[in-house]
Amino acid sequence: MAVLGTSTVPGQALLLREIGLAAGPLIVQLQSLDVLGPKDIETAFRAASDRRAEALIVFGGPILSAQLTRIIEYVVKNRLLAIYSAPQFVEAGGLMFYGVNLTDLDRRAATYVDKILKGAKPADLPVEQPKKFELIVNLKAANKSA
Repeated sequence: MAVLGTSTVPGQALLLREIGLAAGPLIVQLQSLDVLGPKDIETAFRAASDRRAEALIVFGGPILSAQLTRIIEYVVKNRLLAIYSAPQFVEAGGLMFYGVNLTDLDRRAATYVDKILKGAKPADLPVEQPKKFELIVNLKAANKSA
């Protein structure tokens, strides 16, 4: 399994480490593909192909999001199963997304703003974890990969 990410995006090193911990007991070989600019995408997919990756996890970030159509084209060309970190990839033709419901996060953030504007001290407000998650599957892409 290959993981396409950008090492300069905050938090991606932690995500990669957690995926590595999960992959270990499943005896899944993990390959990290670092994309620091658009020119690195072709190189990353060539490396995934050389190592015979069968599946791909695509992290978010400005570089990868700006190249989503190109990434999806490479995924289709290389016949990889792919899961993306943003629903926009699925809307553009990618296979699937699993992650937090951003609309719910925005709504919950607004409640924090409301409390602060009414005088609450931000340090006194509890930290909350996301509560709503989404799984979005592009059935058209799923039928092509079957």
